[in-house]
Amino acid sequence: MQTGTAETGRFGRFGGRYVPETLIPALDELAEAYAQASRDPGFLAEVDRLAADYVGRPTPLYRARRFEARAQVAPVYLKREDLNHTGAHKINNTVGQALLAKRMGKPRIIAETGAGQHGVATATACALFDLECVVYMGTEDVVRQSLNVYRMELLGAEVRPVDSGTRTLKDATNEALRDWVTNVGDTHYIIGSVVGPHPFPLIVRDFQAVIGREARRQILEVEGRLPATVVACVGGGSNAMGMFHAFAADEGVALVGVEAAGEGLGTGRSSAPLSEGRPGVLHGSLSYLLQDADGQVAPAHSIAAGLDYPGVGPEHSHMHDTGRARYVSVGDGAAQAAFRELPGLEGIIPALETAHALAWVAEAGGRGEIEAPVAICL
Repeated sequence: MQTGTAETGRFGRFGGRYVPETLIPALDELAEAYAQASRDPGFLAEVDRLAADYVGRPTPLYRARRFEARAQVAPVYLKREDLNHTGAHKINNTVGQALLAKRMGKPRIIAETGAGQHGVATATACALFDLECVVYMGTEDVVRQSLNVYRMELLGAEVRPVDSGTRTLKDATNEALRDWVTNVGDTHYIIGSVVGPHPFPLIVRDFQAVIGREARRQILEVEGRLPATVVACVGGGSNAMGMFHAFAADEGVALVGVEAAGEGLGTGRSSAPLSEGRPGVLHGSLSYLLQDADGQVAPAHSIAAGLDYPGVGPEHSHMHDTGRARYVSVGDGAAQAAFRELPGLEGIIPALETAHALAWVAEAGGRGEIEAPVAICL
């Protein structure tokens, strides 16, 4: 199912470009460079080579037998994106975009990060390709993700703390966009999720779609059929879109995105725009966002820094409105419980972000509300 095109930059009514005029030429240049690269067998072969030799793909699809007994649904498979180089799915996108930046002759890279994983993955790709790297990170996240700050600096990146607003991912993204406006001539912005102005949601989705392509092939090999349910956590939503895209045309496969309910829906302390937000413009595109009564972007909250964002990708917004994907939410407490539980069951320590997806599967399985086979993006 093709839900958006390179020509329109829209997924239904969502997406587009809501940016200063100074960025339009850079976005046009990026869209054209990506269109050319995606048709270049040499570029695609290099992306595949790096995925295999550097990132460590394909990642395993692991059957979590003790977890499925706990969740009362079987079989349950975990797509082990945590086994990529740097420990998350983010590297799929950063290596591809860094290669694209080299092709475009852009020697300086900027990025935003919340949990720090995208920052680490960007710093890693920049070290690999000998690119200058600046990462913007909210001061709240600098404190709670200090180890990732150390990793970024060890890899040669400059981490710039952002002390404005809520001092989290939204504000780091604001500062990165300001930097790009100022330094657009020699700088490429490696955005970390399927958000932002066109062509970023398309580019990030395409580089992350390897997750779902592999998972589809792997589950067919072991089960002889497609999964009945595919589950992933959703902040901006790049891991989820990477997992969902390969199954989007399969009407028999339920796609479930799990947002962060934080301290609870309706409390004003959540990060669940698809569950309780409405359409609006943030960071250059139209999507669902948390807003106050005056239409201002409302603060988000989640115990998981990578989900602590008031918006979501435009393609997720479109899939929400069309009903192709279902979006649910899990609170801080349930996510923490799942985070603590999986290590004892499977010997795997999940991210707090993906613990939201695990918690929902356990809850839905216990209520008999989920069909198997289940594939979870870890």
